[in-house]
Amino acid sequence: MSKKQIAILGSTGSIGTQALQVIEEHSDLYEVYALVANNSVELLAEQARKFNPAAVVIGNEEKYEKLKSLLSDRQDIKVYCGAKAIDEIVEAEPVNMVLTAMVGFAGLSPTIHAIKAHKTICLANKETLVVAGELICQLAAQYHAPILPVDSEHSAIFQCLVGEGDNAIEKILLTASGGPFRKFTMEQLQSVTKADALHHPTWDMGAKITIDSATMMNKGFEVIEAKWLFGVKASQIEVLIHPQSIIHSAVQFEDGAVKAQLGVPDMRLPIQYAFSFPKRLPLSSERVDLFKQPLEFFKPDLEKFHCLALAFEALRRGGNMPCIVNAANEIVNRAFLEDRCGFLQIGEIIEKTMQRCAFDANPTYETYIATDAEARRVASELI
Repeated sequence: MSKKQIAILGSTGSIGTQALQVIEEHSDLYEVYALVANNSVELLAEQARKFNPAAVVIGNEEKYEKLKSLLSDRQDIKVYCGAKAIDEIVEAEPVNMVLTAMVGFAGLSPTIHAIKAHKTICLANKETLVVAGELICQLAAQYHAPILPVDSEHSAIFQCLVGEGDNAIEKILLTASGGPFRKFTMEQLQSVTKADALHHPTWDMGAKITIDSATMMNKGFEVIEAKWLFGVKASQIEVLIHPQSIIHSAVQFEDGAVKAQLGVPDMRLPIQYAFSFPKRLPLSSERVDLFKQPLEFFKPDLEKFHCLALAFEALRRGGNMPCIVNAANEIVNRAFLEDRCGFLQIGEIIEKTMQRCAFDANPTYETYIATDAEARRVASELI
């Protein structure tokens, strides 16, 4: 049987590098067709030399010449740059699967192109469904493109649903570590720094997602993503703070039964499961030890973690409101990382952006593009 050809969007990030570890461990089953990164030229070139893809793409066009120079002796690897090239590489005929691990709104367009090219989508870019969930689900159905979740929580829910057929979901129990500030008071949150926020207790992630985890906006985005992936309402999704990150999420059914997926915090498992579904493959990872520690659960404080409340509100309002929240969050997340706004200001600015941007209950793709631009401008002005 021929190897599955995989295009990795965001190959130099946390998900991308771990996906390459999975591919390396199962090189008899998987092969890298294309590697895509935005800025990390040196690492992208290093990955290209190791995994020998047919093509590499650097999103930042200013880094194109440097990438070409670093791979000048590798005539067998095509080198491209820019957003259009990313859209085109996912459509390449040999590609079977596209791992969308780009950060933020930038992941939307190539995901749409991959769906229209009938590729299997291994979705790690949650913003795609946050921004345009209804459109993405319509296109996936229209073009018969499977969407397999890679986020640990959504992969857990997906695994719990395997074999359940049409059995209705009563409730999704979405777990969250609570981040580094779970026990902080509002007073303490006023003075936290980016160094504090970047110190996540259980997961090793990129800077943007780590800050989103600290504000719990990341969990809010996962709530919105769960609505589209599993066809449930906001009222059917409950967030549980689970500091140990052993139960990755659970599903409650109509008879009261709850199925949960457990494991150590290791993103290679959900990545590999998306690649191999419906089969399970060996994985050289640590095994969960239930004798090691108690499993605790707490309700999230929506006053302290205002971003999570805003995400639920955006989901309830629908339309382009989640798109507004995502764009505003990208702006203030970057501002916080650059010491241009305080931690508690993140939620305040997002809320004001939601109030000021034009609401559209029935957005099109063009609406999302315009909304994204407007929300970024408004949020920037508010900082």
